[in-house]
Amino acid sequence: MSDPWQHWRDQFPILETCTYLVSHSLGAMPRAARAEADRFLDAWATRGVRAWAEGWWTIGRDTADLLAPILGVPAGSVTMLQNVSLAQSVIVSSLDLRGARRRIVVPRLDFPTNMYVFEGWRRHGAEVVYVESRDGMTQPAEDWLAQIDERTVLVCCSLVLFRSASLTDVAPILERARAVGAPVVLDVYQATGTVPFDLTALGVEYAVGGSVKWLCGGPGAGYLYVRPDVAATMAPAVTGWAAHARPFGFEPGAIDYAEGGERLASGTPSVSAWMIAQAGYRIISAIGVPAIRQKSLRQTRRLLDHALARGWPVRTPLEDHRRGGTVTLDLPDSARLSADLIAREIVVDHRPDAGIRMAPHFYTTDGDIDHALAVLDELVRH
Repeated sequence: MSDPWQHWRDQFPILETCTYLVSHSLGAMPRAARAEADRFLDAWATRGVRAWAEGWWTIGRDTADLLAPILGVPAGSVTMLQNVSLAQSVIVSSLDLRGARRRIVVPRLDFPTNMYVFEGWRRHGAEVVYVESRDGMTQPAEDWLAQIDERTVLVCCSLVLFRSASLTDVAPILERARAVGAPVVLDVYQATGTVPFDLTALGVEYAVGGSVKWLCGGPGAGYLYVRPDVAATMAPAVTGWAAHARPFGFEPGAIDYAEGGERLASGTPSVSAWMIAQAGYRIISAIGVPAIRQKSLRQTRRLLDHALARGWPVRTPLEDHRRGGTVTLDLPDSARLSADLIAREIVVDHRPDAGIRMAPHFYTTDGDIDHALAVLDELVRH
């Protein structure tokens, strides 16, 4: 039977050399990414410093506006940054931590970089409060509600948890945060490109993410969304010359912030990384996240059914509406099994307190999954 997705597979060279089930960690490189890299290098080689005025300086806006429809937000409301750590730092450095409202609420199962950033602001008055997990896999919405009150200055919530791919029910969390006047930053890193969502409809104040994973955009292309009415009031302490209203005026002293998304920029733009990321964005937009989600649910179900039939411990929610794009198998000696799979050109990964993570994407065939599971069967038996 012909594969209707085959023409997309042809756009990803690594699929010719291995079974690639690790897009939750690093999405496969599109062929077009090399063309974008060449475009950057050609401009550097032939135009030199003139390239800044010939497209480099605006590459952050151009790239962010390609991403905006995937996030469900208007053009001009996304700022490209190097990574989520910087994006979170921009947000928290805009907050007033000197009053009674000083609590930052974070899930215990969140990606550690968020915790590291927020913990660093304790010295400036922040109080970091963790929402505990009952099972080490999920963060039920009801466990958040008591932690969010009039003392809360920021709620950080991951739409999809990185270890288990548990999909957070954010509606009650957002409702509670609004009731007490606390803004929310939604970490959509493990969702963007494989789980449909609309940040405008959700109404969140902030969202952060990156291009390394499902967007197939490569490293160095993080992003920060700020709701436009909120962005206009922000004065981040974590900033840089690219955020100045007149960056080429080289004015000394305190910054005069730019308008729009540029207000939240930092230092010199990461031109090459942001150009390369555009290749992945275009492909995700062309396919559409709803279509990607439909295939993802079917193929993650294929992985789950195989595991459950063998009694393997699963650390991912079984219900479709509670699961992102990854399946985590908590097999005994899972770190070794992961390494053995990789040695056989089946690329997965392993996370402590989780297990083997396997993630099909739109370019994955059912044959890829069946091959990986057949090899894992063999490894488990021996």
